[in-house]
Amino acid sequence: MLNKTMVNLSRTHSLNEFQEEAPAILNQFKTDKSPIILTVDGKIVAVVQDAENYQQLLDKIELLESLAGIRKSLEEFEQGKGIPLNQAFAQFQAKYDLPD
Repeated sequence: MLNKTMVNLSRTHSLNEFQEEAPAILNQFKTDKSPIILTVDGKIVAVVQDAENYQQLLDKIELLESLAGIRKSLEEFEQGKGIPLNQAFAQFQAKYDLPD
């Protein structure tokens, strides 16, 4: 469920209003690039944002997931769950049939 405090509700339009006034709404969107919130029966159903900001969001998520994975790996290693690098590399070579 989308938390209403996380989005700027000043750019909220019903889906019907958006369909009727799309050119004007999208023209403003081009200049300020603020996300547009679309509602149906007063409930948020979609957020429209420009492609550049969307890609930046995806990049940040990917980075955060990578950092979380590294943090988890470090914690597991500190708990003695890791294996020596040369052993891990040998398993990797065997799994993917890589030459020595």
